[in-house]
Amino acid sequence: MPVRPSAPSAVTDAYRRLSEVFPGFTVMELEDGDPAPRGGGWVAASELAEGGPALESFLAWDDAQVLRDYGQKARPDVIASFGLHRYAWPACLLVTVPWFLHRRVPRFPVTHVSYDRAGEGMRMAVRAPASFACLPDDPAAALPGARVVADEEALRAEVRAAVAEHHEPVLAGFAPRARRRGRALWGMITDEVVEGLWYIAHLLGEGEQERARHELELLLPGATRPYVGSAAFRELTGPDGQALPTRDRASCCMFYTVRPADTCATCPRTCDADRVSKLTAAAAS
Repeated sequence: MPVRPSAPSAVTDAYRRLSEVFPGFTVMELEDGDPAPRGGGWVAASELAEGGPALESFLAWDDAQVLRDYGQKARPDVIASFGLHRYAWPACLLVTVPWFLHRRVPRFPVTHVSYDRAGEGMRMAVRAPASFACLPDDPAAALPGARVVADEEALRAEVRAAVAEHHEPVLAGFAPRARRRGRALWGMITDEVVEGLWYIAHLLGEGEQERARHELELLLPGATRPYVGSAAFRELTGPDGQALPTRDRASCCMFYTVRPADTCATCPRTCDADRVSKLTAAAAS
């Protein structure tokens, strides 16, 4: 369904920049009177939160993808974990990218977000936020809907609250199928916040990934419930003495149940020696 371009909002430039560096992800902002896109691969976040037929159809995509790519079926709880990851990773960017680029934090309830991954790349349609948090010196502070907060720490609290507000009902929809609760689910969201922005910052240009690391360490220092643990960055030493940045995930994506020998470099199941091998090979390529 075609969606007409909306008037620029406080987060439009951030989403435009996101699509420039990561063309596989497009964010469309809807005007108040625009209907949310339907049909094709579109699903409303509120439908995922309901945990009914729309979620079953959503997870059927992951089920088919695993069978097609790996020649085997995965457990239903693993499929649900894959599906949650593939939704939450871009959904977190809706909040973290405007914060990282422009110090603006939008709020998106599940009723305001739709997602499509059936075409080439990922697309999200969002209703332009009625309110957003910003700092006192932001020119956008004069815009309708701006909520000015005192300082950077107050803005970080807004990021944590905005991500949690959106994902809490989504987690309730996925939980019975993922067979995870509380801490395990919020560990996944912690990882999506950190690894999503860390990856996008790498695409934004020199120095931005290191800046993202610093910002994420301040955003998630630990003891910031419902999030689990801290950003958990650390460095390993490569075979030639080079520094290899990594982090310790708060959760496991369950991919080891499909390919036991093929874990990611931040997986809690991957020992440091294997991490060094993986990171060195990735840097060489």
